[in-house]
Amino acid sequence: MGEAPAFVVDELQNGNENGFSLKVKDCETAITVRDKTYVIGGSDEESTLSIRVRIFDEATEHWVIPTVLGTKPKVCKGYSAVLLDDDRILIINKGSAPDDCIWFLEVDTNFVRENRKKLGTEVVAWSKGVTGNAEKPIVISGPSGVGKGTLIAMLMKEFPSMFGFSVSHTTRAPRAMEKDGVHYHFTERSVMEEEIKDVKFLEFASVHGNLYGTSIEAVEVVADAGKRCILDIDVQGARSVKASSLEAIFIFICPPSMDELEKRLRARGTEVEEQILKRLRNAKAEIEQGQSSGIFEHILYNDNLDKCYENLKKLLGLDGTTVASQKSIQEINLPEDHSISKADNKIIIKCGTPEPQQAAKSLIVLDVSALKGGAPARTRGLNVYAIDSFSDSLNGINELS
Repeated sequence: MGEAPAFVVDELQNGNENGFSLKVKDCETAITVRDKTYVIGGSDEESTLSIRVRIFDEATEHWVIPTVLGTKPKVCKGYSAVLLDDDRILIINKGSAPDDCIWFLEVDTNFVRENRKKLGTEVVAWSKGVTGNAEKPIVISGPSGVGKGTLIAMLMKEFPSMFGFSVSHTTRAPRAMEKDGVHYHFTERSVMEEEIKDVKFLEFASVHGNLYGTSIEAVEVVADAGKRCILDIDVQGARSVKASSLEAIFIFICPPSMDELEKRLRARGTEVEEQILKRLRNAKAEIEQGQSSGIFEHILYNDNLDKCYENLKKLLGLDGTTVASQKSIQEINLPEDHSISKADNKIIIKCGTPEPQQAAKSLIVLDVSALKGGAPARTRGLNVYAIDSFSDSLNGINELS
């Protein structure tokens, strides 16, 4: 149990006491976890494709191609790997961009075990590693006409640098003036169905023959920008998010009464009687679910817009005179030439031959003691620091050993 040598598996061959031998390739690496060896990598010819994973089961002496969940990293020039707590492998992609070099391959986390049981196959899951933490996303639900859109607009106007919306996916065609990636992520139905199958969506629904949904990646992109994501979704969507791995704050906005809600809907003057009655029927059902389902930790009554908005800010900790902006997520800048080792909850990265002006910074340390989240979303909480001098390097090594 532990880290295997940095060999690479090409194919099974006869020749040793176990009936097989391992051939080495520069573009792959392998880690042994109990009786399974996870082979991670890809070939140079596949540089535009995602990284692949294969498993050799020593108990059965058979290769297994697992179901791979989560967003996969792209193939790069090479990999370093170290095992963390027998349930995930930390991967450093050599030569990758600073914001794309740290990944986690989960091999026995709760998420992996649940999906292994559900799918009846071997499962692994990728999660991108990110330094720092992000505020929990905010899920806001409520019936049509309750004023939740107005409350969100007020929040975005007062705190424009703190909040952001995720961009939803849809399989319908774009309308005039709609831009891909701005109004929606427009995609093919077959692609979206495959991504739903791969657990890449928090919630989705079929509306008039088209799929709509919120992807995990869309929410994480907002957090990567140092902002807090707001999700404006219905109760059914909130139920799906609640059942997912995403940790969020769930808020339901209620009208003071059904009579008041009806007045607001009629005051719009945008819908015929049949549409108003349908919205009222749906609203009654949504309110019942919102109040009794256990999905929502907080229920706000919008009997007075300004008062409701103040209560929303207080709930989110925004009622003070000053608001500290959220710290942007840091990037990790690692050289292509490096070696990696582990001491307790710290990963020690020894840089290769540094540039003269960087000679004092020969060690980089990844502190993994405060990791949060995980597949199919980000793994956050990495703390990265350099040891700045030769004497500090010696002290640091002694402390980490």
